[in-house]
Amino acid sequence: MRMPLPPSRRPPGRMSAAMPVEATCVREGCVRPLRLAFAADSHAVRQALAATLAHPVLAQADLTFAGQVEIVLAEVLNNIVEHGYANGSGTIRLVGRRHRGGVLFRITDLGRPFPGGTLPEGQPPDPGSDGNPPEGGFGWFLIRRLSCALRYRRGQGRNRLLVLLCPEQSEN
Repeated sequence: MRMPLPPSRRPPGRMSAAMPVEATCVREGCVRPLRLAFAADSHAVRQALAATLAHPVLAQADLTFAGQVEIVLAEVLNNIVEHGYANGSGTIRLVGRRHRGGVLFRITDLGRPFPGGTLPEGQPPDPGSDGNPPEGGFGWFLIRRLSCALRYRRGQGRNRLLVLLCPEQSEN
C-alpha cells in the first residue's frame, strides 16, 4: 500500500483519499486529535471510517460505542457525498477528539447547505401502505438518536457540523 506524501512534499492540489494531519500534544497522556481530509466519494468515505475506528481517539471504545461512531459518521459522510456534493466533487474534513467522556467530531465541507439552513428533523419514515418498512430515510433519525449533541452552522460557503457521541447514548 502506498503511503500519502507528507503535506510539505505533496504536489499542490493533490490529496490522498484519507490524509492524516498530525497535531501537537503537549499534555502527558493526551491523545492527538484525528484529522482527515478526503475526497467526497464512497470509497474515500470507507477509508476514512476505517482510519477513524483505528485511531487512538477511539482506543478504549467498546464495540458498541465503536459501532455507534461508525453508524453516525457513515450516515453523515454519505449524506455529504450524495446531497452536499451531488453531481460534483469536493473535499470533506473530519476532526475528532475526546471530549467530556465521549468523542466530538467536526465535519466540514464546501457542498450545498442544508435546506432552510437547519438540520433535518430526523423523524423515522412512515411504513408504506403495504405495512413494510421503507428502504431508506432512517439516516437523520439514527444520527439524532445516537448523538448526545448536534450543531450545524453554514458560513463563508462552508458547512460545519459538530457531533458529540457519548458511550452511554449507545445504551438507549
